This record gives sequence, structure tokens and C-alpha cells, in this order.
Amino acid sequence: MSLASVAAFFANHAPDIAIQRYATSTATVALAAEALGVAPGQIAKTLSLRLDDEVVLLVARGDARIDNRKYKDRFGQKARMLGLDEVERETGHPVGGVCPFGLARPLRVFCDVSLRAFADVFPAAGAPDAAVRMTPARLAELTHAEWIDVVQDVELAAAER
Repeated sequence: MSLASVAAFFANHAPDIAIQRYATSTATVALAAEALGVAPGQIAKTLSLRLDDEVVLLVARGDARIDNRKYKDRFGQKARMLGLDEVERETGHPVGGVCPFGLARPLRVFCDVSLRAFADVFPAAGAPDAAVRMTPARLAELTHAEWIDVVQDVELAAAER
């Protein structure tokens, strides 16, 4: 159902974007980067978060982590990920295939500015073996996302490790 809802979304809103299926899993950033032959940062991971009584999606570069201070400054609370058992119910997509397209119901979408480091990014497409390719600007446009800055600086975080 999830892959079908994403295909329907693109058929209606962006028929020029094709869903690509892969022989191996793309369910994690590392697996997706390997299957697609791109840097982990180019994988546009979609995080399902609870914000007060609302579920929201945050799309960020694959190799980034939420910066707790930035997130709290922006939203006034600590980031709270949905439980694995809640993700599919709330988004309509299985874990490993969560994306901001073809959702079970409308959810607010935020795109982190970290995505802008790449000409093209690769979000999942509703299944743990599917992805699409697009520019960060097109991703935000199609999902009516708000651009925000809530992830750690990747180079700074790597230097601190």
C-alpha cells in the first residue's frame, strides 16, 4: 500500500519523478548510500517526530543528527521520535521506507537546511527498497515543507568524535 500511495503521489504531483527499486535494502542510510552509489549525506532521511499532540516529519541529510539545542530553540521542546510501532500507523509507510510523499494523512513537513549541501538528494519512496532522486528545493516544494536548521553541523560533529 505504501509504495502505491507514493507512486500515486508522484503520478499526480510530479510525473517526471520515477521511483527506483533496488535489489538490496535501502532501509538505512548506510544501505541506501551503498545501493545508490552516493555519499550517506545525500540520502534524505525522514524522521517521524511527536511535537506536542502533533506528528511531524523532519527530512535531513543522512549523515546528520539532530542538534538538541537547535531543536529545542526552534520548537520549545526536546525532540521525541515516534516509537517503531507508531511510525507506519501515523505515516502510512513502514520503517525503512518512510518519506514525506503519499502519506496516510496530511502531516507538517520540515526540511533541514543541511540538505542544501547537495545538488540532488535521495529520499525513500514508501518501501525499504525504493527511493527517488530530486533537488532539495523540489523536495521542499512538493511537500510544502518549511526550511529549518535543527541538525548538527556535520563537519563539526565529525571533528568532535
